[in-house]
Order: sequence, then C-alpha cells, then structure tokens
Amino acid sequence: MSNDDQYGGGYGEVGGTGQTRTRLPDSPTDPYGPTRRTPRASRSLITVVGVVVLLIAAIAFANQSPDTPSTDQTQDSPSSSSTSPTGNRPVDGKNGGVPSGFAQNEQGAQSAASNFAVALGSDGMFNTARRHGIVDAVSDESTRATLQSGFDADYSATLLSQIGLTKDGLAPAGATFVSRTVPVGAKVRNFASGSAAVDVWCVGMFGLTGEKSTRPVTNSWFTLSMTLKWNGSDWKVVATAQKDGPTPVTGDNPVSDSGEIAGAVNEFGGFTYAR
Repeated sequence: MSNDDQYGGGYGEVGGTGQTRTRLPDSPTDPYGPTRRTPRASRSLITVVGVVVLLIAAIAFANQSPDTPSTDQTQDSPSSSSTSPTGNRPVDGKNGGVPSGFAQNEQGAQSAASNFAVALGSDGMFNTARRHGIVDAVSDESTRATLQSGFDADYSATLLSQIGLTKDGLAPAGATFVSRTVPVGAKVRNFASGSAAVDVWCVGMFGLTGEKSTRPVTNSWFTLSMTLKWNGSDWKVVATAQKDGPTPVTGDNPVSDSGEIAGAVNEFGGFTYAR
C-alpha cells in the first residue's frame, strides 16, 4: 500500500511502514482478538420508540395547556375587500373622453368617482373648451350650470397667468405643463340606490418643467369628496369638495430633472380605474 496519506498511514497499513496484512472476516476463532458480540438491535429500537412517544406526549400536553394564547386573526387583519380586486371589468364606454357606464352599486360608484377625479384633476381643466367638455361629461344635469360657473371662476385668467400658462392654458415654448391626478383608493361614505357619497384618496403632480420655470413640478396628497347621483343609466357628479392628506413621509428617492419629468408625462398614459 502507498504511504502518501499525510496523516501517517492509510486503510490497511500498520504504523505507516508500508507493511500490510490481510484482514479476514470476523469469526469466533479470530486469532487477533476476542470474539465480537452481535449488537442488541432490539434494545436500540425500544429506545428510539420510547423517545418518539415522549415527544408526542409533550406536544399534545403543550397544545392542551390553558396558558397557550389563542390567535384572533380578525383583530389585526384588514378586510379582504379593502385590498383584493373585485373581478369587475373596467367599463368600455366613454363620454367626452371620460369613462362611463358604471354599475349601479357601491363598486360602480367608487369606480365612477375615481375616474371623475382623474378627469377633474387633468391639464384639460385649464383650457376653457376642454374644461366645459369634461364638466358636461361628469356632471348631473341638475347641477351642471352651477358646477360650470364654479370651475370657470377657479380657473380664471389670473390663475393661468400666475402659473405661467397662456390664456388658453398652454405651457410656454420649451416647457411642459403637468397636471395629473392618480387615485390611491376610494371608499363609500353613504350609499343608496339613487345617490352615493364617495371619497377618493389621491396623489397629484402639478407644475411646469423647464429651466426658467418658477413653478417646478411637485406632488401633493389630497382627498376628493364627491356626491354622486344615479341618472337612470350612470353615475354623475352633483357636488365636489377637497381637503389635504392623508400625506405619507417623503421618501429618499433622488429628484429627477425637468427633462426626465417632461418625458415621463408625455410617454406614460393614464388608466381607466375600476374598484
């Protein structure tokens, strides 16, 4: 046998001298040692079975202990309806570019309010003709004139000038105007077959891109409250109100330059929202 083993000898070697001897199977007449005793397998098996039985008994005792606290998943877990999709497909119809044809139920009211929030928070509201078309599409006939006059007063020529827009609500040359509303969630405050009060939690982007802009694009969080009316075929807006928040802590994301913001606004389209 070789003596390459660094530990001083391999299997079958004696003292690492290179001498060998042949190992024969053990037998009762082995001249090199006493007769080996056959292992008592039955004792080992009994020991293993005994340990297993003790473990099972300990686990059963622990499960039956009165000190073991019970878990009430209903206390900490949110309602599944608050996060899971409803399965309802988004509407296919549009009225003046605004989705329409929502179901006459709470989910339909939330979907309608979410899509109306997007339209009422878009850059189209800063142009008179486009604004009138949006309000006509989302408002109920009974309050349409009141809503139109109120929005006309809000989006006055003075406001457009302060923002840096032209009288037609357009950005100056070399700049991009950004006004976009993104719903985060919706809830129903009151509901009946012919009316609904819905709150839509939103994040908005607003401002002008460009090196000379005095109003860079910023984001804000707000809640838009809507009173809706069922007109026989769809939900329509009767009244709107807005308040700030809820607002999360600002993250550590690096701020993008105005060119990147302008490119994203022009490249990324909006969505049709369904609850």
